[in-house]
Amino acid sequence: MSESSAEAVASAASAVVDAASATGAGWRRATGIAGAAIGVIAAGAAAGVALERMTVGRGMRAKARLALDSTGPYGALRGTPGKAYADDGTELYYEVDDVEPQGGPANRRRRLFGRKSPLPVTVVFSHGYCLTQDSWHFQRAALRGVVRTVHWDQRSHGRSARGAAQLRDGEPLTIDQLGRDLKAVIDAAVPEGPIVLVGHSMGGMTVMALAAQFPELISERVVATAFVGTSSGRLGEVNFGLPVAGVNAVRRVLPGVLKAMGQQAALVEKGRRVTADLFAGIIKRYSFASRDVDPAVARFAERMLEGTPIDVVAEFYPAFTDHDKTEALAHFTDMPVLVLAGIGDLVTPSEHSEAIADLLPDAELVLVPDAGHLVMLEHPEAVTDRLADLLTRAGAVPAGVTVGGYGSTSSSAQG
Repeated sequence: MSESSAEAVASAASAVVDAASATGAGWRRATGIAGAAIGVIAAGAAAGVALERMTVGRGMRAKARLALDSTGPYGALRGTPGKAYADDGTELYYEVDDVEPQGGPANRRRRLFGRKSPLPVTVVFSHGYCLTQDSWHFQRAALRGVVRTVHWDQRSHGRSARGAAQLRDGEPLTIDQLGRDLKAVIDAAVPEGPIVLVGHSMGGMTVMALAAQFPELISERVVATAFVGTSSGRLGEVNFGLPVAGVNAVRRVLPGVLKAMGQQAALVEKGRRVTADLFAGIIKRYSFASRDVDPAVARFAERMLEGTPIDVVAEFYPAFTDHDKTEALAHFTDMPVLVLAGIGDLVTPSEHSEAIADLLPDAELVLVPDAGHLVMLEHPEAVTDRLADLLTRAGAVPAGVTVGGYGSTSSSAQG
């Protein structure tokens, strides 16, 4: 996107903010601008990607989405459900995949690790902003029956309830609150035994916030940690692949625009549906870096992001500017750590993962070529392989053959 076009979108967004103070018809007239302009700004602007979608009829694209929704298997894995309660009363939903008894269908996968009875370690997966626990679909499928896992939905995401403190008291959402939420999930789902923590993007920040507030839990029970496509701070400097003028324009108007949109969520959601094709292009641009991604996987990512209400998007966004958990990384120095990121990540650039690895010199740093922000969906075989190795180093499973070829999302590969 050029500097001039970025400025133009920023001007349109400023108009949306001004319209938020108007009533009734005034806001409804502005909704059309909000649906298109802010959708671009919130993701970092991707007008070029949208042009690709304009070459195909809207009806054909709608039919394609319906077909992918009905046939895609992604996000269909379910475990034993449970509920935890945050310190403000928010109900947090989680699922547990237990190790299957000897003789069950998971024996083949256990042999990939060279053992039939894995050690009693629980792997807790935390997802990112505007996603759900289902974003770990491929890793969950590969590890099922091999090791006990817990997948949970962050507050206001997926099947978890809206944040009580935000709805009831109007408190701003903080990453520290998410860290306490994770502690509540661990208390409920993993009351004892060793733990491996895995966090993607906001989920990695949640893990850092847990360490900052509950260092004794990290030192006494956490045996390994994986940070995937995340950051310990300085997110306000991310340029989202835009030129300097475009970034400055976005930063100038985005907080006000998101606040305005959150106050008129119902109307904005209507505009969001109308501009679904534009959103799909933006999501693809900022989720994946490679061209050869299974369309069903791309649609799966769209569904998760589209399913996040716009007022939740607005509610969470300011927390990232304030996020700084660099000092908390010291709590992970005495354990195996995996730091993994896609080289083409425009949301949490790989430089942020390199910065984390610099502070954890014994960590394994893996930069995946041709991968974007949703690297665990785009190149699941690479992520799962490194997670399997991390589990081996942590003693969760003994040395053996790691998971290979599990869950390739290349449209030319066999599943």
